[in-house]
Amino acid sequence: MASKIEFDRRAFMARVGICGIGASGLGSFGTLPLLTAAELELDPLQVRAGSGVDHLVTLLETTDRDDLLEVVAQRIRAGTTYRELLAALLLAGVRNVQPRPSVGFKFHSVLVVHSAHLAAVGSPIEDRWLPLFWAIDYFKSTQLEEASKTGWQQAPVDESRVPRPSQAKSALIAALDNWDVEAADVATVGMVRSAGANAMFELLCRYGARDFRSIGHKAIYVANGFRTLQCIGWQYAEPVMRSLVFALLNHNGEPNPANSDLTPDRDWRINLERETTLGAAWQDGAREPVATRELVEALRTASSEAASELAVEMLNRGVAPQSLWDGILLASGELLMQQPGIIGLHSVTTANAMHYAYRHAADDQTRRLLLLQNCAFLPHFRASAGGRGELGTDSIFNIEVPDDLNPNSVEQLEEIFAAVSSHRKVAAAKVLGWLQGGGVAEDFVSVARRMTFTKGRDAHDYKFSSAVLEDYAAVSPEYRSLFLALSVFNLRGSGDRDNQLIERAQTALS
Repeated sequence: MASKIEFDRRAFMARVGICGIGASGLGSFGTLPLLTAAELELDPLQVRAGSGVDHLVTLLETTDRDDLLEVVAQRIRAGTTYRELLAALLLAGVRNVQPRPSVGFKFHSVLVVHSAHLAAVGSPIEDRWLPLFWAIDYFKSTQLEEASKTGWQQAPVDESRVPRPSQAKSALIAALDNWDVEAADVATVGMVRSAGANAMFELLCRYGARDFRSIGHKAIYVANGFRTLQCIGWQYAEPVMRSLVFALLNHNGEPNPANSDLTPDRDWRINLERETTLGAAWQDGAREPVATRELVEALRTASSEAASELAVEMLNRGVAPQSLWDGILLASGELLMQQPGIIGLHSVTTANAMHYAYRHAADDQTRRLLLLQNCAFLPHFRASAGGRGELGTDSIFNIEVPDDLNPNSVEQLEEIFAAVSSHRKVAAAKVLGWLQGGGVAEDFVSVARRMTFTKGRDAHDYKFSSAVLEDYAAVSPEYRSLFLALSVFNLRGSGDRDNQLIERAQTALS
């Protein structure tokens, strides 16, 4: 059923300043073909090698940044499809941007590709090109940064060392276990050529959760890399999987973890033993909101080992895994509330990635490990945040809801997004009260996405908003409003300045 403020939404957009970019919503982008929902439901069989994607990759790599948006727009008008452009963007990223010395920083130009796609899928029809154009411009900036600093490009495959199909999987597992980059590279090629996407995902989602280095970006790359390949086609997997495995084997210059007992690897080794103590019926428990709250409260002070042990105890006493995932998602949001910034937002996006892997992995042991590892990661995120400054002590369960909110009022939604820019705690309380009073979450989500398009300034805006708006549906109903209220601690508000891409795009495309 449509919300009561449905017909007032555009008036609201105008008042908060996010429709002032042209009658079509995107100014000069209005001359591009409108993307229907069907065109965004990407069928990987519709994008194949030789369809012009290689030429598009070269176009993205070699066109000057100042001219790129205009050149891409011309190609779209000439018939280049959204699918082809999405594929070319991912491939250009993995070929030209190195996931070292960290899987974050400049490499966000690759990590953000699927987040931009999710933003396009959930946006109004007149806005759907904007996330992809933003991601193209962002890729170009990171390509130039990589070229000036290192000159790195993905090397050709050493075909003489690629193992036979019958040996590829065992060779890749051995190389990953031994943290052997060169052996892993050729084994990855062999497995991509001889095994399917599901086999690769089952293997690599485990290694994405193996260690806490790069504050969760390894797990994020596994999830976003595979999700993008599901859209564009497995025929493009080889360079992407080579880049992913190279990222998973980053250990920050420390001694080889295979021969050392390093802190980032310890939880994995312990949880490999701990998961065997779970009963065969560990997924058969009942949802218990009280257990969710118990886990959130424990994660404020627990060590990584204690957090994993509590998860095992809860599962063995009959608590459903869903209640633990509710606790993980809420605890990550609470950390962001207590210290808005880079660490808290990555606790949210990492939980999103590991929950995605959990929901799509078929192997029972892998699912156990993903849940236990995410519980172990949260204390590490909290410790990392504490090292950057004082943490707040606010509890998500003590948010005081105003009693004068009207969920059917455009003005109330306008006040919420104004408060996001000026006083996030007030905004969180207003969102919670607005939703509890009957406000429609889709109205909030719609405006939040538009704010990301027009106010977002870096990859984290897209990564975070796509993750949190997706996870809203994954949280149990009794906690959804609270989870969505926590999103304001890293969303954009109506008082934030517009990003520069819209102005650049209007100039380039006029």
